[in-house]
Amino acid sequence: MTAAGKADGGPTSQTTSPPAPAKVTAVVGLLVAFELVSGLLQGAAPPLIPEVEKWQHLSTAQAQWFTTVQFLAAAVSVPAFGRLGDLYGHRRFIRVALGCVAVGTVLVALAPNLTVLLLGRALMGPLAALLPLEIGLVRDRLDVGGGRRAVGLLVGSLTLGSLLGHALVGPLLSAVGGLRPTLAVLAALAVGCLVVSFLAVPESATRATGRMDWVGAVLLAVALVTLLGTISRGTDWGWLSPRTLGAAALSCGVLWWWVRVQLSRPHALVDLRAVARRRAAPHYASGFVLGAVMMGGQGVAVSYLAASPGDGGYGFGLATWQISVWGAIPHVMAFLGSVLCAGVAARFGYARTLLGAFALIAVGNAGLMAAHSTLPLFVVAYGVVGIGMGLALGGLPSVVVEGTAPDRTASAAAVYNNLKTLGGSVAGAVFAAVLGTLVVGTTDTPALSAYLTVWGLGLGVSVLAAGGQLLARLGAGRRAGTLAKAGTAIN
Repeated sequence: MTAAGKADGGPTSQTTSPPAPAKVTAVVGLLVAFELVSGLLQGAAPPLIPEVEKWQHLSTAQAQWFTTVQFLAAAVSVPAFGRLGDLYGHRRFIRVALGCVAVGTVLVALAPNLTVLLLGRALMGPLAALLPLEIGLVRDRLDVGGGRRAVGLLVGSLTLGSLLGHALVGPLLSAVGGLRPTLAVLAALAVGCLVVSFLAVPESATRATGRMDWVGAVLLAVALVTLLGTISRGTDWGWLSPRTLGAAALSCGVLWWWVRVQLSRPHALVDLRAVARRRAAPHYASGFVLGAVMMGGQGVAVSYLAASPGDGGYGFGLATWQISVWGAIPHVMAFLGSVLCAGVAARFGYARTLLGAFALIAVGNAGLMAAHSTLPLFVVAYGVVGIGMGLALGGLPSVVVEGTAPDRTASAAAVYNNLKTLGGSVAGAVFAAVLGTLVVGTTDTPALSAYLTVWGLGLGVSVLAAGGQLLARLGAGRRAGTLAKAGTAIN
């Protein structure tokens, strides 16, 4: 076991030594650029929806598929790409993922109709697979300390890219004179990443044994697409309608079948027994909570900032540009938290860092509830949530992959990533239901109690995640004590 693992009370599995001494910058340099572009492409998509709606003459509901299709494709591709990278090389499948994204962005830019547009967006799904593959590569090429710093840089780059994409796509749209030229610029960035990936990105040396579990991949894809598709359409269909309930039952049935298949195979797509271990499960569950707070809560905060006090008696009535300025603060804090995570953890250990991260998220949500009538204090509270999210974003992938076998690194990171995404989907549906149920009188305007309820839910699940991190730390400490008593050398 590594000294860092011992100090953490964290994962105890062995990590592979890199095949040759490597510097973090040499391994991560181009990967950081890929994550910046990945974040930019993902962050730029939501603000472009109104323009896509006008371009393709779509209804508002149809235009939402511009983001939904990529979201569903990501759910399918992430676990498959993670396992394929472990089996055949992470760099190889980083290139495959970038190739899919490049083709997808070109199709989107040239799309003559909705079918081609959605096909291009689906091909962009492997954007979400880049980070798990990159984590697998850096774990193989770097020592534990270097790998942790690298993960922080990669997550920070993704966060920064998403912020830049959201902030810069409007000015870019104005500067280049329309949607198609804007999409062409984004496509050029994606194609450029594909070309650069053949220059100086090292390949991982460790290979998993066995073969690809295609049956497991197909079953998981069907279960996730059905579940996430149902969540995304639940409001339109009605949450208690036969269609919604039937689709939810179908997804649960397929998921149960998938679990049976995974447990019966020696080389399954996902090592469920490792995921369910007492020391690993809290970290995966915390990923779900992080996705819920981060993805589900972002739209709620923006809605509150834009709400006019004259309509519901709350909010700040900010214009779009003001929301961009104030809303950038938590994103900047999240970027700083993710980049600084490895340094903070080197001093305090990952267990304490993650415990502190979710404590900050909980405190920040409490602050949002308490400061809902004062803009500067509201944004300070939102910034506290942001730095907590950044620390969790930088720390959770590290403890997840360090607690798994070296030949399962990308697969483990992919499971964590999908759980984070699923948490965001579930929270988005729950928060939308809350905002649609607790309204002002007979209007459809959410009441103040709706926002307070959402932040209260964020506070509650963050406390639960912090408790899970504490239990994981205590469990690791007891195991270390048992090993010490047995005379096992830990160094």
